[in-house]
Amino acid sequence: MRLSELKNAGRSPSLPLSIPLADAAGAAELQLLSLLRVLPGQRYVGAGVWRGRPVLAKLLVGSKAARHFQRELDGVRLLAAQGLTTPLLLADGLKDGEGGWLLFDFLEGAESLGDAWQQVEHLPVLADEQSAVLAEALGAIGHLHSKGLWQEDLHLDNLLRHGGQLYLIDGAGICAETAGKPLSQQKVLENLGVFFAQLPKSLEPFTEELLVYYLLENGEHALPMEALQKQIDKVRRWRLKDFLIKVGRECTLFSVQRGAFGLRAIRREEEAAMLPVLEQADALLDQGHLYKTGGAASVGKVEVAGRTLVVKRYNIKGFAHWLKRFWRPSRAWHSWREGNRLAFLGIATPKPLALLEKRFLWLRSRAYLVTEYLPGPDIIERFAPYVESGEAPEAELQALDHLFAELIRERISHGDFKGHNLFWQQDSWALIDLDSMCQHGSLSSFAPAYARDRARFMRNWPESSALYQVIDQRLPKDISGAA
Repeated sequence: MRLSELKNAGRSPSLPLSIPLADAAGAAELQLLSLLRVLPGQRYVGAGVWRGRPVLAKLLVGSKAARHFQRELDGVRLLAAQGLTTPLLLADGLKDGEGGWLLFDFLEGAESLGDAWQQVEHLPVLADEQSAVLAEALGAIGHLHSKGLWQEDLHLDNLLRHGGQLYLIDGAGICAETAGKPLSQQKVLENLGVFFAQLPKSLEPFTEELLVYYLLENGEHALPMEALQKQIDKVRRWRLKDFLIKVGRECTLFSVQRGAFGLRAIRREEEAAMLPVLEQADALLDQGHLYKTGGAASVGKVEVAGRTLVVKRYNIKGFAHWLKRFWRPSRAWHSWREGNRLAFLGIATPKPLALLEKRFLWLRSRAYLVTEYLPGPDIIERFAPYVESGEAPEAELQALDHLFAELIRERISHGDFKGHNLFWQQDSWALIDLDSMCQHGSLSSFAPAYARDRARFMRNWPESSALYQVIDQRLPKDISGAA
């Protein structure tokens, strides 16, 4: 296959591929064996063999190929010129009408710090194993900044462990202020804001403690915590906005098809499993265990290929109901977006797996949402033994405190905070039924919505009960100081 033909190869071209490339020594075939990252029609990154040697190949095609090639090449050269550890560039080239290529030494058995973090993120906050991963990352970032460089797309997957060393990759994101001289304080704060914004919120109280690892490599500037926190918050807001756009768009994370006769969105890693579920959603509901049927929604627990899922069908009750629903986004779409919002923010909820909105010439009708199943009890059942005594387990009360603190921090109202919508799962309370959930842009709109949520939540128990009194004392009433 010619390099230019990759432009039309889509997301999953058939492998292996033989692509003729040339360098100073002449033409040679690149055998592309696997793909690691794909931006269809623009960028294909994968492992292969070239001149008998394992390589990591970055192949750039399409109208932007020349620009992307130059950015990648410039970044790689900046890293090498400053003596920073990065995979050796073996060959590169750019040809009009074809595209560009960069072939790097393949680091066999390398592990990204992103993968390393996934192995320890379930541990208690800032456990030694977590500190070790973050210390490596911050040390590398400090060293990069001390050389006058920064990584625009700064995240743990762009740092690779191999042979006892940490390698910086992705030259396209490497920028220089004044190469060889430490970055200015403002650039440092901006770039660290990008890094810390991607870490779990639970680590936020330890930002200053973690900064020590950075300062050991680059102590050029004092780093005021208030200024750094502003940068972190700014990046977090941007990342959430960008992510919520992606939940309805074809991209690396989601497979999305949108047209006059339907909208289908699936988490990309679940695409093969979810397609048959959406195709037979009605039959699965008929065969499954129904929690709710008829009316505006039908909800059931279903079994598919040995996996338990929840399918929620949003019904059209009649012509009058259709007139109210056809012209606006379905409640399934709203729940899909809000479930992904909660997951992104680290607030417990069943993972949203797939969405289907049926349409006729863009006019919406039935819609379906598929999520993971939560086997845990809801809060009504969990706290039933303690209604009179009020002696609910402290761990579960603290988890409730934590959930409300998260919702207040993010200015999120649920809209239907009955106890059956709160499930105990893996030492936390998980929210379900997100049809009416809203993240508010201001405290003035959030405050009354929170008051309604709190009042509805407290109605789960008799006001005279000991449990009501215990919970009422713990949950915040005044949120005037909410961020």
